[in-house]
Amino acid sequence: MQFIVPVVNLVCYALLVAIFVRVAFSWIDPNPRNRIYLLAYQVTEPILAPIRRLLPMGPGLDFSPMIVSLIIFMILSFVGRF
Repeated sequence: MQFIVPVVNLVCYALLVAIFVRVAFSWIDPNPRNRIYLLAYQVTEPILAPIRRLLPMGPGLDFSPMIVSLIIFMILSFVGRF
């Protein structure tokens, strides 16, 4: 258990950073040739796509990053108790 908690924390925070980078790039011009955007897209899309399919489409807003971030924060809160 001593080894699992830091690894889960590291993975969760890395996913949060990747989601933030992806959202930030969506506000500006997301150039698909940009390596940082491409990495953030490849890391987050397998996680965001299933959530996006479950949500109804809103008026041009994608709430999947917010929902995944909330789930990650709940995981961090749960793991932080150990």
